[in-house]
Amino acid sequence: MAPHGVDPFAETEDQQALRALARDVAERELAPNARHWDETEEFPQGSWDAIRKADLFGITVDERYGGMGMGDIEAAIVLEELARHDVSSAILAQLTFNGPPRAIQHLGSDAMKERWLPMAASGEALFSIGISETEAGSAVTHMRARLTPDGPPGPAGQAYRLNGYKNYVTGGHKARCCLVWCRFPDSEGAKGIGAVLVDLEAEGASVQGTHVKMGLRGTSEAELAFDDVRIEPEDVLLAGDASSSDAFKTLISHINHERCGNAAMCIGAAQGSLEYAVRYMNERTIGGRPLAELQGLQWKIADMATQLEGARLLLQRALRLAGPHGTPPALETAMAKAAANLAAKFVCDESIQLLGGYGYSREFPVERAYRDIRGLCIGAGTVEIQRNFIGSQVLRGATTSSTGWRNPLV
Repeated sequence: MAPHGVDPFAETEDQQALRALARDVAERELAPNARHWDETEEFPQGSWDAIRKADLFGITVDERYGGMGMGDIEAAIVLEELARHDVSSAILAQLTFNGPPRAIQHLGSDAMKERWLPMAASGEALFSIGISETEAGSAVTHMRARLTPDGPPGPAGQAYRLNGYKNYVTGGHKARCCLVWCRFPDSEGAKGIGAVLVDLEAEGASVQGTHVKMGLRGTSEAELAFDDVRIEPEDVLLAGDASSSDAFKTLISHINHERCGNAAMCIGAAQGSLEYAVRYMNERTIGGRPLAELQGLQWKIADMATQLEGARLLLQRALRLAGPHGTPPALETAMAKAAANLAAKFVCDESIQLLGGYGYSREFPVERAYRDIRGLCIGAGTVEIQRNFIGSQVLRGATTSSTGWRNPLV
């Protein structure tokens, strides 16, 4: 416990330096081009190059593979700062920090790590994750992508053929590798679901198209098809067992990293919108008085800042409970993601309102931030899914790690 009067969430000098670096990259490289990526729906190559040049892709990759070996706190710091100016560009880092490379580092074989993690740390390759399907979004256990054995097992293990179709694969059209959740032989429901790594240059892997979206337009959602793609034994990240849902539960728990990253980006985008609204209110005058002197508008700012700070504190708790290299706990993570999603919706919407007609114009960044965070309220588990989990856990008598609160009726 921190001494009296000391902020328990205060950043170390190294973390402060990391934040300053990420903020500089965001302000100097991302902000000037954010509108361009949004308007053209082009992949933000300039953002990728800037993040790579600053050596920021290796934050969570182990040092032995060229990374910095940091944890969820540092990842959240970078994501927040990048998202203050462009969420589409921040997602490039999110996919590396909390996507397939994190899963490879925690669950992969040494050979898998040696092949893929140096590419992640250096920014040589973009990674994507394939979970959703046409009939399996939030209902992930309805997925159909399936492995079938390809010949008898060899000395290295069983090889497979992958057949399936994945939808809403963020950045899948530009990625080199995709972590595909799929069914192993005889799988039904949650039992037998596991994951394999697919080199998207492999025969049978193809991009079928991309979605035209409301927001996050710089990082398109791709549709990927896998037609009899050969999966070698060393490509299996986590094998599914038809008699058990353990592998599926492990994969789901690993999404907590992504959910914390999602929350960090929401907080960053909302912080950027709040700051823009504050500047506008101090500069805009009506009848010789700045808008900042109007009590009714001050109340809006007060509500925006309070809700945002509450979400930030929930996220900080989840991040610190993960420890340097652990996984954020499920209940605290769900609370943080839901709170950050809802805070971002509220803050970005109110920022538009405070700017009036200017807020509704694409010439100003607050409307783009609103469109971008709206997608984050769906990705990595919708707000409703988080609420379902939180509610069911509390009704069963679950406690949060910090308070030990318990339902007295259970």
